Amino acid sequence: MSVAIVIVDHGSRSPESNRLLHELVDRFVRLYGERYAVVEPAHMELAEPTVATAFARCVARGADEIVVCPFFLGPGKHWQQDIPRLAAEAAEIFEVKHHVLAAPLGLDELMLKLLDKRIGQAIERRREAVQS
Repeated sequence: MSVAIVIVDHGSRSPESNRLLHELVDRFVRLYGERYAVVEPAHMELAEPTVATAFARCVARGADEIVVCPFFLGPGKHWQQDIPRLAAEAAEIFEVKHHVLAAPLGLDELMLKLLDKRIGQAIERRREAVQS
């Protein structure tokens, strides 16, 4: 069974925001490419590639199982309703035998470390601005 990963964010009208997902996927592949041979980005709405496009790419690359991994913080409406619906529709269209939705990023020690890092960066920027 060939497993593919689709990392999906909300999507944005901002090209910079959408590029962030592609950069995230590129970095993920560099770190975990030996474990996951097929990894595709998808935007839930507002931008390409869509979830359906990502499923099509996964199938074209030989996947018959897809893990949809939301790049969302919490289990809101998009995670509970929209993404499962979009994934189910794409799975049916592209005849994906198995697909599963991973949990959102949520509460994790790594998130706490990241919050601390961002707070430290903000304090440092403020100090540098005051000294200028």
